[in-house]
Amino acid sequence: MAQQAANPVINMLPMILIFVVFYFLLIRPQRSKEKAHKKMLEGLGKNDEVITSSGIHATIVGVKEKTFIIRIDDNVKIEIEKNSVSLLKKKGVQ
Repeated sequence: MAQQAANPVINMLPMILIFVVFYFLLIRPQRSKEKAHKKMLEGLGKNDEVITSSGIHATIVGVKEKTFIIRIDDNVKIEIEKNSVSLLKKKGVQ
């Protein structure tokens, strides 16, 4: 008896299933997290209390196109990239 050749789609099915699992477990949640972070950055303004990715707790005192000027302590202000803000601690009164 001659053996039938296996269908190429059936041979690729395990790889397709692995990709689908990776998409729903890794890729999709990461994209939604990135969208939420971007939306949070767009909503930040003066007097918002934030935590930077390096763990510095600060208050935003100025907003520029690509950076924030933050106050760390009395008379201590630094300029940071917007992407380095990781968390909104408290919304300030504007």
